[in-house]
Amino acid sequence: MNDAQRGPQPPPPRGPLSAAVTAYLRGAGPLPRPTDAGAADPYGDDLQLGLYLCYELHYRGFAGVPPDTEWDPELLRVRAALEHRFHSALRADTPGHDSLDEALADLLVEPAEGTGVSHFLCARGELWQLREYAAVRSLYHLKEADPHAWVLPRLWGRAKAAMAAVEYDEFGGGRAERVHARLFADLMADLGLDSAYGRHLDAAPAEMLAVVNLMSLFGLHRELRGALVGHFAEVEITSSPASRRLAEAMRRTGAGPAAEFFYDEHVEADAVHEQVVRHDVIGGLLEEEPELAPDIAFGIDATEYLEDRLARRLLADWRAGRSALRTPLGTSPLPPREQKVSHTS
Repeated sequence: MNDAQRGPQPPPPRGPLSAAVTAYLRGAGPLPRPTDAGAADPYGDDLQLGLYLCYELHYRGFAGVPPDTEWDPELLRVRAALEHRFHSALRADTPGHDSLDEALADLLVEPAEGTGVSHFLCARGELWQLREYAAVRSLYHLKEADPHAWVLPRLWGRAKAAMAAVEYDEFGGGRAERVHARLFADLMADLGLDSAYGRHLDAAPAEMLAVVNLMSLFGLHRELRGALVGHFAEVEITSSPASRRLAEAMRRTGAGPAAEFFYDEHVEADAVHEQVVRHDVIGGLLEEEPELAPDIAFGIDATEYLEDRLARRLLADWRAGRSALRTPLGTSPLPPREQKVSHTS
């Protein structure tokens, strides 16, 4: 097995829940009680890392952890408790639209004065901030499209055909070198980052873990197939304009050709995908199962809610001139969290 196939080492724990899950995966201790999840911060480091560890067993797993641990019944019981805490909090906290039509319409509106991460990086982001952004987003982009593929057996007809067509593009259209996860690894290389799968898990804040865990939560539960389609719609519909800004940030800072190409590719590809997802994936799904409209809207709203939390975390740190990462990027030109640095305008 080569390095690209081998799972990463489990990261250091961030609290009692993740410590117990880590110890169990290593055969060195018991699992936490499922009831312990009820008192945990649903968006905090401890619960989110514990949930990420459980979910990762359905992707590449971890070095030294037997593959059959994926279906360990005791671990699944604990995962279910962590999921329930996270999912219940999202249902309670996510600002909801009155209808799916309203949720989709809002996705198509670009604010005249944008204040998000892509706007910041485009206008004034420095190379060290782009490197941090790539490091934390690697948890998402190095498994890009994988959790969405779980919805394919749960769709049929027009929705299934359209979803498969978009996924085919995400997976490189049959060309390994064009798989979007591969293109993001090339971007990371341009930025001088280690592109090994899971390498930056320990550096990522809880807000990023929650963004990735949401995909897995939706993808692993058939009852949440509508929410997964909503998540996919939010990603594809908002990607093109944000990618245009990020491509410009890469050019302005001299990040490198592969770094520019990743986002340039998404400007064009996701503009097409947006139409397919809205008209054929969502339209086809509602033809078959119109009762899923509220779940699709929830998937859109929950994705925006968690992405907004991540953006607030990153921008608060960057505007204060400090790193947004939990651990530094090795020998990178990274300012420590307690040291202020100036920004260029």
